[in-house]
Amino acid sequence: MSPHLTPRHARHAAAAVLAAVAAVALTACQEGKTTGAGSPSATTSQGTGSGNTSGGSGTAGSSQGTGGQPTAARSAASADNSSDRCAAASMRMRLGAPDAGAGNIRYPLVFTNSGKQTCTLRGFPGVSLMARDAQAIGKPATREEGAGQAVRLAPGASAHAVLHTINEGLKGSGCWKSADLVQAYPPGSKEAMTARTSGLRVCGDEFSVTAVTPGASG
Repeated sequence: MSPHLTPRHARHAAAAVLAAVAAVALTACQEGKTTGAGSPSATTSQGTGSGNTSGGSGTAGSSQGTGGQPTAARSAASADNSSDRCAAASMRMRLGAPDAGAGNIRYPLVFTNSGKQTCTLRGFPGVSLMARDAQAIGKPATREEGAGQAVRLAPGASAHAVLHTINEGLKGSGCWKSADLVQAYPPGSKEAMTARTSGLRVCGDEFSVTAVTPGASG
C-alpha cells in the first residue's frame, strides 16, 4: 500500500509540480522569442540582398543605356533651342560618295529639308556608326573645325556636314569594322536619323565631323 501523504507533504509536492511547469513554460517562451527575432532578421537580410542584386542589374542596364554610343552621339550634337530649327522628322539624310586624297577620306553627310516650312540647322550633328544589326561600331565622331554659321533651309534645300577618317596604315591602331549604317542626331535634335553606307571604315581611330554648311556637296 502507498503511504498516506500528510497535508504538509501534499503542499510540498504541489509546489514542486507548479515550479516544474513554470520552468517549462518560461523555456518555451524564451525559445519562441529567439526564433521569432531570428526569422524577421533573416527575411530582412534576404530581402535586402535580393534588392541589392536587382538594383545592381538595373544599374548595369542604366549604365549601358546612358554610356552606350547612341546616347553619346546625341550628347555630341550641338544644342539648338531655336524655334525654327530643323527637326529630324522633317528632313531626309544620306551619305554622299567618298572623297579621298593625301591619306584622308571624307564623306558628305547630307540633310535635306523635306518639310513645308523653312528651317535652320546650326552647329554639329552627333554621328555614330553601326553594323547591320544596329550594334555600335567604334566611338562617336569628334568635332572638327569651328561651329560655323546657321544654315537656312527652304523646303527641298540641303546642308551637309563632312565625316573624316584616314587611310589604313597611316597610324598603327588599325581599322574598325566596316559600317552598314550611319546614325546622326541633327543639331538640337533628340531624334536620330539613319542612312545606309557601304565601305565606310574608320582607320587609325580618326573619326570626326564638321559643322553643317550650305549645299549638298556630293
